[in-house]
Amino acid sequence: MALSRTFRVLSLPVLAFGLQVAHAAELPVRPSASEVIKTSKPSDWRPTDPANTLYLDLPTGRVVIELAPDFAPQNIANIKTLVKEHYFDGLSINRSQENYVAQWGDPNGETDKPKSLGTAKAKVTGEFTVPMSNDKHFVQQKDADGYAPQIGHSNGFPVGRDPQARTTWLTHCYSAVGVARGNETDSGSGVELYAVTGHAPRQLDRNITVVGRVLSGMPLLTTLPRGSETLGFYGANEARMPIVSVRLEADVPEAERSHYEVMRSEAPIYQQVLEAQRNRGGPWSKFAANYLELCNAMLPVRERGKL
Repeated sequence: MALSRTFRVLSLPVLAFGLQVAHAAELPVRPSASEVIKTSKPSDWRPTDPANTLYLDLPTGRVVIELAPDFAPQNIANIKTLVKEHYFDGLSINRSQENYVAQWGDPNGETDKPKSLGTAKAKVTGEFTVPMSNDKHFVQQKDADGYAPQIGHSNGFPVGRDPQARTTWLTHCYSAVGVARGNETDSGSGVELYAVTGHAPRQLDRNITVVGRVLSGMPLLTTLPRGSETLGFYGANEARMPIVSVRLEADVPEAERSHYEVMRSEAPIYQQVLEAQRNRGGPWSKFAANYLELCNAMLPVRERGKL
């Protein structure tokens, strides 16, 4: 019997390098996520809120960051104070760690000559999670997750939830923006911010305050030279990318604004976008995963009025 089973296996097609595969049935042709997005209506999109959108302007271009005050109200209030008082203007990006983060703030922050914080607070309570009641827009994603009992999207942000503890939080997906801190949970204040530029470090969820995500300009951060020192910090003789300014969109003249829209998480078409990613059709795809990781879920963003 063993010999007979061996012959059955060998009867399958054999690849040049010795592996054996069975012919897979052709997957049905389905619209791609980008094709689904093209069928959207104007009502499927929401404009960014000028009061909660930051412009990180660099010599190389603009990074647009959308803040999520429902998830980190105290930290975001302090960041807005820093921005309005021009704290970040003239500072620099001080860290670029391979497959991890880019971080910006005061290069002299750890010395005896840090930049004045003005009226902003030096310490803010860590908002690693918030009550679920803070989030009025959650739409659950059906896929399982290794870091949260529930996952989904809220107003365009990827979030985790623990229904038993009645808490929710923003997750460390690619482009997430967080508040750097020391060992103490209140040691962050927003004077040092970072954006995730590599594979999603979800182990940081519920350990650091996440305040939003980058909507546009990620290539400006991901292509930065990597720092040579520990954790990707730049050494004394390494050039740092200077920060021209950080401003709230609300404080920028209309003619200088970047106009972006985000697909509404609660719009039925967004679930179609996720399904198109979860089960990509043929003819190119030969296997339907029927699964979608939270941080691989497309969060459509467009310039206002454009697909």
